[in-house]
Amino acid sequence: MEKAAFEGWLESVSTSFLVLNDQQRNQTLDHLISLSGAVQLRHLSNGLEVLLKRDFLRLLPLELAFYLLRWLDPQTLLTCCLVCKHLAGALMSPIQDAAHWKGMYLKAKLRMKQLKEEDAFETSSLIGHSARVYALYYQDGLLCTGSDDLSAKLWDVRTGQCVYGIQTHTCATVKFDEQKLVTGSFDNTIACWEWSTGAKIQQFRGHTGAVFSIDYNDELDTLVSGSADFTVKVWSLSTGTCVNTLTGHTEWVTKVHLQQSQVESMMHSPGDYILLSVDKYEIKVWPIGREINCKCLKTLSVSEDRSVCLQPRLQFDGRYIVCCSDLGIYQWDFASFDVIRVIKPQQDPSSLSLLSFGEVFALLFDNHHLYVMDLRTEVTVGRWPLPAYRKSKRGSSFLAGVTSWLDGLDGKNDAGLVFATSMPDHSIHLVLWRENG
Repeated sequence: MEKAAFEGWLESVSTSFLVLNDQQRNQTLDHLISLSGAVQLRHLSNGLEVLLKRDFLRLLPLELAFYLLRWLDPQTLLTCCLVCKHLAGALMSPIQDAAHWKGMYLKAKLRMKQLKEEDAFETSSLIGHSARVYALYYQDGLLCTGSDDLSAKLWDVRTGQCVYGIQTHTCATVKFDEQKLVTGSFDNTIACWEWSTGAKIQQFRGHTGAVFSIDYNDELDTLVSGSADFTVKVWSLSTGTCVNTLTGHTEWVTKVHLQQSQVESMMHSPGDYILLSVDKYEIKVWPIGREINCKCLKTLSVSEDRSVCLQPRLQFDGRYIVCCSDLGIYQWDFASFDVIRVIKPQQDPSSLSLLSFGEVFALLFDNHHLYVMDLRTEVTVGRWPLPAYRKSKRGSSFLAGVTSWLDGLDGKNDAGLVFATSMPDHSIHLVLWRENG
């Protein structure tokens, strides 16, 4: 057959092949293979090997390839570098040389080994309060504690020293920044204190029950609070005026969280400020505005008959909502409000509490141990024994420290405070990363 005639015939066959369904295409290939001789079969074998072992990562944009590869552990990632020159070349860029990646790998490998052998952490205590510690808040190496001894103290976690103290009321919850300390109390009030003078510069009155949780945003001049009176209140941070009272909860509001949305939906846009509030059974999503008739955008729960309780912890990064329940860890997509993941821990879910949730690891604990879960496999990769700490159904007497390592170990971010909780002797028990050699 002449070349031109053959090419015309091949084009017509290819066109006919495209209109067949998958089963018909498979039958056609089987028939062609049965008619082939040794030369054709050898050609097919060589061609299939190249096709099946193709470097598919090279076909993807580099950003998408890195997104997929971040779910891999260090050893598997290095194996990928061995078989993908494109990936190895991108990782071993002039900015980050091979020694850097080798060092990162070795440190991550050592840390994972220490987690498995329960040798990754060490403990210490902070002593200084004379009555029960109810409230804890951590930021940038500093831990703030609020106690029944009518004081709030600021501690340097690295040295274990108290660097500042303020006379307050009995704090049920605290939050601070460089200029001020904001406290919610069991006497139904909220107060704002100035660090430099220790003076009360603002007071917020209006709740009829204990204030269990607060959050604020200076840019919005807004403070939000959740209370045992089943309400959420929105305040002007500068004047102390209540601008909105949000109703609808039928249990104590144990957690409020103010955050900007990072995704688009029919109910919100990226950049919109969103308020989340949590009670024993429900998570409510509110738009932040000064209109009086503010309506709940969405109510999330894990059981319609209210038979499953939520733990008094909540995490929201603008993209996902994560909360622990008696059935496991639930993750909602904030764009659609659909449950996209339910994680069943190896331990009894009803006894577990969520501390923090990252892209690679989650930090949880129960009455006896602190647990590190690998979210890629949903397997516990490390644990650490805990003493008999004070228990609180509000969830405010314990917290996570540094959380950047939850998005993946990089050889540097596994340092500092991991966990803190109040003890029956009024001390604060700290779990810290052991130095990684």
